[in-house]
Amino acid sequence: MNAAIDAQKGYSAATRSIRTPRSIEYQVLAGITHRIREAAVKNGKGFVELVEALTDNRRLWAIFAADVAEEGNNLPDELKARIFYLSEFTFQHTSKVLARKEDVRPLLDINTAILRGLRTGES
Repeated sequence: MNAAIDAQKGYSAATRSIRTPRSIEYQVLAGITHRIREAAVKNGKGFVELVEALTDNRRLWAIFAADVAEEGNNLPDELKARIFYLSEFTFQHTSKVLARKEDVRPLLDINTAILRGLRTGES
């Protein structure tokens, strides 16, 4: 009976989905992007939600920037530079959106492009 229980435990662990860092990045970015889009379509009525989502987006892009700046990051230098640039743009543009001087669309476009890249890189 113990063998049957042990086998059941072993197989149940194997059936759980395997989460990669890339899939986690995708899930977090997709969730934030969805929240930004949902708040933006509410126009002024969703401004509090938009602020919260944009704050989370900034935090995520700060993590991306810190990650590509790490000495042990194995991404190609050109890709690291692009990600760092996008992080800087995201910070600056977010400030303009929060001041109601710019539209949120460029931030959604950037996140969507990164999501496509993360998706195509999964196996």
